[in-house]
Amino acid sequence: MKRIAFFDTKAYDKEWFDACNQERFEIEYYESKLTAKTVGLAAGADAVCAFVNDDLSAGVLGRLKEMKVSVIAMRCAGFSNIDFKALGEGMRVVRVPAYSPYAVAEFAMGMLLSVNRKLHKAYNRTRDFNYNINGLTGMDLYGKTVGVIGTGKIGQVFISICRGFGMKVLAYDPYPNGKLDCDYVELNRLFRESDVISLHCPLTEQTRHLVNAEAIAEMKSHTILINTSRGGLIESRALLNALQEKRIGGAGLDVYEEEAEWFFEDHSTEGIVDDILSLLTVLPNVLVTSHQAFLTEEALRNIALITLQNLEDYFAGKPLVNEVLPAMK
Repeated sequence: MKRIAFFDTKAYDKEWFDACNQERFEIEYYESKLTAKTVGLAAGADAVCAFVNDDLSAGVLGRLKEMKVSVIAMRCAGFSNIDFKALGEGMRVVRVPAYSPYAVAEFAMGMLLSVNRKLHKAYNRTRDFNYNINGLTGMDLYGKTVGVIGTGKIGQVFISICRGFGMKVLAYDPYPNGKLDCDYVELNRLFRESDVISLHCPLTEQTRHLVNAEAIAEMKSHTILINTSRGGLIESRALLNALQEKRIGGAGLDVYEEEAEWFFEDHSTEGIVDDILSLLTVLPNVLVTSHQAFLTEEALRNIALITLQNLEDYFAGKPLVNEVLPAMK
C-alpha cells in the first residue's frame, strides 16, 4: 500500500479523506505545514499531499527528491507556491482544477452583500443590543455594473449570480468566452466603470498585483472590491491606503498576500504582527475571512475524491488528466 504524507491537515481534511480513501492508501496526517523544517516527516512516503500555503520551494523539493517522493498531489486548484524550475524531470504534480465553482462564487456574492449592506457591522451591533441603523446604508445592486476579472468556471457562475441580481456585467480575460452573457472590455475600462469588481483569475507573474495603486486610482469612490481567488492579485499596501483615504467604497477579502503565516490558525490569544492585515481587518468597510470560500461539504468531498483518484492514476501508470503541465506554469 502506497504511503501518503499529508501536510497542513485540518479536521475536515481528515474526515473527508478518510471517508473517501476506502483503504486505497496509507495516509499519514500532519498538522504542520510543509516547510524546510517539517519536510523530514515525508521520509518513507511515496507521495506528498499539499495545500495552498505549504512551502514547495527549491530546498523543500530537493529534500523530497532525496527521499524518493515522486509525486505531489495538490488538494487545491492553485499551484503558485511550487518552484517549477526546481521540480525537474523526476517529479510530477497533480491538482484539483475544479471542486465546486458554486461554493466560491456564492461566497463571493455573500461577501459583496455583507460589505455593501454592512451585515457584519449590524451583526456586531445587535450582539451588544445596539439596534441603531445609522451608518448601515448600502446601494442597490440592481442596475449596477460588476467587473469580473477571470471568466473560468468560478467566474462564469459568479456572472450568472450577478445576472440574477439584475446587474450589468463587464468582464476581462485573456481568453474570452463568446458564449457568456457579458461584455469583454480592457482592464482600464473595467476599473473605471465598475461599481463592484470581483477577482476570479489565477495568480501568475502576469497577474501579480493586477490591482495596484494605478488600477485603484481608476476606480469609482464607491467601488467594492471582492477577492476570493489569490491574495497576490492585490497590492495590499495600495489597497489599505485607498481604503483609509476613502478612495474606494470597501473590500471583501477571503485571501491575503501574506496569508501563509496567519490563515487557517487561531491567533486570538497572541495577536498578529502583520500591520497591513491588522489594519485591513479592523476597517469598518472591510470584511476579511480566512480563505474559506471553498468550504462546503460538496467541495470537500470532491477535493478528496479527485485527489485520491489523481494519486491512484499516477501509481497505476494511467494518464494524469489533472497534471500541471509545463505550459500551465
